[in-house]
Amino acid sequence: MIPLTRHPSGTQAWKIVIPTSKVVPEPRAHEGYEWIYVLSGRMRVVLGDRDWVLGPGEVATFDTQVPHWFGSTGDEPAEILSIFGRPGERMSLRTGPPIGG
Repeated sequence: MIPLTRHPSGTQAWKIVIPTSKVVPEPRAHEGYEWIYVLSGRMRVVLGDRDWVLGPGEVATFDTQVPHWFGSTGDEPAEILSIFGRPGERMSLRTGPPIGG
């Protein structure tokens, strides 16, 4: 885990390399909101009773009060960006036209 932000409060950003050995789900829940972007490799995400495999360029975003876990598919390491926000801090998706366009 490599921290990309230096402030202990507020939104935290991390680059995480998930090793192939992290394959056994250990779901946990806590306050906050998380956004994950897969840079390379494939990762597994367990969220409540759902189970997904994500590849490069795919995104997962969720309320961390739902029991969750992410790890390896066991095939190869995965590199991800993880942005964690405190309760009430959510990222928003811009869906309108680009600025100036």
